[in-house]
Amino acid sequence: MTASEAKSRIDELRDVINRHNHQYYILNSPEISDKEFDMLLKELESLEQQFPEYNDDLSPTQRVGSDLSKGFEHVVHNRPMMSLSNSYSIEEVDEWFDRIKKSLEGEPFSIVGELKFDGTSISIIYRHGRMVRAVTRGDGTQGDDVTANVKTIRSVPLQLRPGDWPEEFEIRGEILMPWNVFETLNAERAYNEEPLFANPRNAASGTLKLQDPRVVASRHLDARFYYLLSDDLPYNNHYDNMEAARRWGFKVSPNMKILYTLDEVDDFINYWDVERKGLPVATDGLVFKVNSLRQQLNLGNTAKSPRWAIAYKFNPENACTRLRYVSFETGRMGIVTPVANLEPVLLSGTIVKRASLHNDDIIQELDIHQGDWLYVEKGGEIIPKITGVDKSRRDPEASKIEFVKLCPECGTPLERIYGEAAWCCPNHYGCRPQITGKIEHFAARRMMNIDGIGEETAELLFSAGMVERVADIYDLTEEKLSGLERIGEKTAKRIMSGIEASKQIGFERVVYALSIPNVGETTAKRIARSVRSMDNLRSMSVEQLTAIPDVGPIIAQGIYDFLRDPVSIDNIERLTAAGVCMAIADDVNHPSGDALSGKTIVISGTFSHHSRDEYKDIIERQGGKNAGSISKKTSFVLAGENMGPSKYEKCQSLGIPMISEDEFLNMIKQ
Repeated sequence: MTASEAKSRIDELRDVINRHNHQYYILNSPEISDKEFDMLLKELESLEQQFPEYNDDLSPTQRVGSDLSKGFEHVVHNRPMMSLSNSYSIEEVDEWFDRIKKSLEGEPFSIVGELKFDGTSISIIYRHGRMVRAVTRGDGTQGDDVTANVKTIRSVPLQLRPGDWPEEFEIRGEILMPWNVFETLNAERAYNEEPLFANPRNAASGTLKLQDPRVVASRHLDARFYYLLSDDLPYNNHYDNMEAARRWGFKVSPNMKILYTLDEVDDFINYWDVERKGLPVATDGLVFKVNSLRQQLNLGNTAKSPRWAIAYKFNPENACTRLRYVSFETGRMGIVTPVANLEPVLLSGTIVKRASLHNDDIIQELDIHQGDWLYVEKGGEIIPKITGVDKSRRDPEASKIEFVKLCPECGTPLERIYGEAAWCCPNHYGCRPQITGKIEHFAARRMMNIDGIGEETAELLFSAGMVERVADIYDLTEEKLSGLERIGEKTAKRIMSGIEASKQIGFERVVYALSIPNVGETTAKRIARSVRSMDNLRSMSVEQLTAIPDVGPIIAQGIYDFLRDPVSIDNIERLTAAGVCMAIADDVNHPSGDALSGKTIVISGTFSHHSRDEYKDIIERQGGKNAGSISKKTSFVLAGENMGPSKYEKCQSLGIPMISEDEFLNMIKQ
């Protein structure tokens, strides 16, 4: 792969992964399986390692997805809640076991095998035997304070039983919705004609974020706890600490087991691969942890995951069901996606009726005919996926599924996107789902953050003839909104407040909000920081656009064409007139000194005075360059607490200086 090809693929992967992160953590509406997501992430990690010149501090490989909600107080975790590395085969777990054995250099060790419960992660602080605070995982650094809701869960102790518990400790676990509760809840929602929850995890996560603890209490959530943290733990190993937690009143899985050999680890996997199906709560895999806390500390962590633990994901369940018909659906950017509508089939505790076929190439590759019997599996036990066709059951007279030639929404002839498998509707400003999708995208939280304008409201505003272009949003009034069905006075005020506040949103997010073809969040930031104003961006040629970091010829041509479309021109001019930010202020992002001029710096560990992101900004303001990995070009490493062992070893081998936080701040002052 050439550097140019790698750059294009890295950009594409970052945009796709960021979107799926948002679907999973914010909307609780995942579109792909855990395994497919992990494969995308692993591909991106591999490319970033091969081509370090394209490292980006905002890459999804540098962060953990977030479930932060605006309705709760955000609380910083005492200790970061890291994610686990995932594996999907016994061989991968065996390789991890061998790495542990090699790293410990022959020292005896044991592994604790546990079930991986499929719920929403929680961290709870106890002081003097009493619950103090419960916080969601959030982005791993901070989460939502959901103490009032967690107090309603009867399996979570509010006051501990007498025991040898520390005066203060943190315990982590999963908030779950049992299968029987989930089925009852969905039956009630179906009766009331409300949208059904996709699975127990979504139901538990959604319930925990409700503003009314009384409703939370009525949902009968459950909990399982799996890790204890404190400066004063009763034992020096994980297993005994969790047994102690069980004695104190916590619901700890009785299926936790100490394993001493590789054969025992493999047997544990094979046993639960079958037996898990009879459990009262959802599980999506197993977790293996080094038992000794001392050995855990010595093994350390990577940037995202502990080396001393690994998750094993169960293979997805599958079934064979009949295809009823294929529907074709047009998205925000005009891409038409085929969807298989199926005879309902039960998979992993939920009824599957639909599964995406993604594009025309997939239909042709699978050779799908009308009425075929299709193999369906739930990757990660969440997202249905068509994996094959039982051709032995095919009707000999059945015709082959053909991709539509016209847009199913507006009837416009479709166009094949050059170099891709996708077909697109070119009627970008006259096709209903493209218009409403762009309105919803523009108003979304990561874009202009206009509270109150979601999918339904975007449809409502379009149907009422009030908003056909995003600039029309700024012509709305409280009186106009209040006259619409389903929008009351309070909602109208909230929307108008959000519209006014959106005028303060930075230019970087405005560029992303405009739905420019192939311009995702990261690319939008690079463009905004390079050009600094919409006027500059509109005046640039394709060649000048291509010179911007992260912008290749295809993206450059897309930007150029977009900015010369009459509708886009009118849209941007009206947004500018409405007061939307169309430039970066002169004093923003300009260096505040040159103490780090010409230096390439890697940040590692945790810090006391500033966050990692703040230090990255300081480095750039002082003329330095941030890098994600250590090489001979690294000037020094800004080393905080818990610096990763691999980075420490690389510094030692290459002779790279390691500067402490205080030394760094003194350097800046000087």
